[in-house]
Amino acid sequence: MTMQNLDPTTRGFVATWPNAEIRDATGRVVWTLAGYEFLEAQEPAPTVHPGLWQQARRNMTHGLFEVCERIYQVRGFDLANMTIVEGERGVIVIDPLTCAETAAAALKLYREQRGARPVTAVIYSHSHVDHFGGVRGVIDEQEAIRQGVPIIAPAGFLWHTVAENMIAGNAMSRRSQFQFGHTLQRGVCGQVDCGLGKSLPHGTVTLIPPTRTIEKERERHVIDGVEIVFALAPESEAPSEMFFFFPQLRALNLAELGQHTMHNLCPLRGAQVRDARLWSRYLDEALHEFAPHSDVVFAQHNWPTWGCETLTRFIAQQRDLYKYVHDQTVRLMNKGQTAVEIAEELRLPPELVDVEHAQGYYGTLVHNVKAVVQHYLGWYDGNPSRLHALPPVDAGTRYVAYMGGAAALLERAQADFQRGEHRWVAEVTSHLVFAEPGHQAARALCAASLEALGFASESATWRNAYLLAARELRLGVPAARRRSLSYDLLKAVPMEMFLDCLAIRLVAERASGHGFSLAWHIVDAGESWTLTLANAALTYRRCEPGAAADASIAVSRDRLASLLAHESGIAAAIASGIEAGQIAVEGEAARIYALLGMLDEFEPMFNVVEP
Repeated sequence: MTMQNLDPTTRGFVATWPNAEIRDATGRVVWTLAGYEFLEAQEPAPTVHPGLWQQARRNMTHGLFEVCERIYQVRGFDLANMTIVEGERGVIVIDPLTCAETAAAALKLYREQRGARPVTAVIYSHSHVDHFGGVRGVIDEQEAIRQGVPIIAPAGFLWHTVAENMIAGNAMSRRSQFQFGHTLQRGVCGQVDCGLGKSLPHGTVTLIPPTRTIEKERERHVIDGVEIVFALAPESEAPSEMFFFFPQLRALNLAELGQHTMHNLCPLRGAQVRDARLWSRYLDEALHEFAPHSDVVFAQHNWPTWGCETLTRFIAQQRDLYKYVHDQTVRLMNKGQTAVEIAEELRLPPELVDVEHAQGYYGTLVHNVKAVVQHYLGWYDGNPSRLHALPPVDAGTRYVAYMGGAAALLERAQADFQRGEHRWVAEVTSHLVFAEPGHQAARALCAASLEALGFASESATWRNAYLLAARELRLGVPAARRRSLSYDLLKAVPMEMFLDCLAIRLVAERASGHGFSLAWHIVDAGESWTLTLANAALTYRRCEPGAAADASIAVSRDRLASLLAHESGIAAAIASGIEAGQIAVEGEAARIYALLGMLDEFEPMFNVVEP
């Protein structure tokens, strides 16, 4: 082993696989670093920001690494890291990656080097899919039950996990393509990195519900002989999150609170805005409670930091980064400046401007400023002229007319493009695209401007967004199958959330003038709910099993999940279940079919950069 290696990205390297290539049971490649060979060059390509180039090179390091005695990480086998802690009887797995295939491969790599130790506990650090989705790749649920293997998560984990994937899941899935760039070709003119890691894998997302949750701010547990202090950090990088301290091993795991990049306070894919003030406070707690007793700090992305003095400085700088963004944004906000104005003005302080891990390889200062304002004030900037602005097509049509028509707009925009005014050209040509989506010259110039912005972006997520937008303007939006959800996620969905998912699909024009009630009985859970349609809105409440309703539906949670896991859509899945006798119906079945006919189906590849 090379624990004395001074390069933190390679220190502790044990072993790896060529290109970290991972295939599923059918032989399909789920994950590989092949295609990133261009990053072997030390000098950055002119089409990639120099800072991002170096971050992309650092994120190419892959394999099994020793963090400290008894703690190992598999990095570069997924977007996230899998941490493995050696206990007395086996290993504790922290964050089993995004999908079962990459998690199984990571555990196999570890066992090849350290022996076939059983998994004695699984810990989810927070409620994002790249930190739990591969759990069935490291342990079988029934075996875990038989062996009493705990699945540990922070308070609120299950609700926030399924909520993020269900309620706004279709929109987030589409927008995540722009954030992560996983549909772009890899190369100096395409996807080079994600800031936190290389990309997303294409495997099987799974979930085993937690059997134990951490409910108090601090909980100390001994798991397989390893003492762990759990520290809750809700409403930080995730609504449900925690970090860990290992007193015996003098090691601190910050989960996703401290990375080697500025993080996002609101990702491009969309999410609940994260609280920068709380984020900073949790880092301050880690700094004072745990850092003095630590020799290494590590996280579930990027690489560790060793040495008490060095890691103390690292945590303090990360703490101050988020506090600075929060406080200075709020100060300027209270002076009357808008999010756009603050984002244009605010810069990192001299103390942080050259700190590598404070740079915006993933999140950006501009985007985070706007997230802070959104957290406190919402979308409206206070100027009534923008209180009820025209939608993009109507506004675009009028902008083009005011500018003297398409030809005049393009002539001016082309001249501005030659002067390098790519932000402005992207904005004005986007108006023309929305006014005349078939105007090929407008599409081409808008795409060229976005591409230039992407090539200049330090942030991997901004680069990916710009380049995917440029590609879709040039080539159009590719067709895609309807989005399907993981069976494990669907099985964990609370009935309230399922009924909310029906409600958000109700097409008001189809429902107007109708009214009835349906009883839902989840037979294996012993739950009964009344779903009421009135005033073009669906509401629900718990009820007794025999409560009056126009019709009733009886189904097991497992059967409902298996039906919804297919790509046919909610309405078609329920209808097919009824027709196949998998869902029992009593009363006026026509009412049920009427409701199904009122539901919308979401298009997975909706337009983003054109009408």
